[in-house]
Amino acid sequence: MTSRPAVPPGWPARLPPAGAPGWRRAATAWLLDQCPAEYRGYPVLTRHPIALARLAGLHLQASADACRQAVATARSDLADDLPPPALTEVLEALETEQARLLAAARAAVLVQRALRDRRHP
Repeated sequence: MTSRPAVPPGWPARLPPAGAPGWRRAATAWLLDQCPAEYRGYPVLTRHPIALARLAGLHLQASADACRQAVATARSDLADDLPPPALTEVLEALETEQARLLAAARAAVLVQRALRDRRHP
């Protein structure tokens, strides 16, 4: 049985370890998946995945901040428009999404560090 090289806690599950064959390509694809679709239209970001990692981290953190604000204001903003069970479901969805975004933001930082450590293939 072949063991997978160690990755830091929080490393993206579908991403091979840093240094594995094809990992930079996989990292770039994963980072693009964390960003707005429009980022795919900027070739400079795929040529320089360190820059992409930085932008992905900022985007994920800003999205998590937006979720936090949405959770804080959902009851007052939506109470007149949604029945209580639906409002509860919205809050649960927002909290789940916020947790996902924060985990992805931490993962983007790990990927960025790995890219910096292995700038030259």
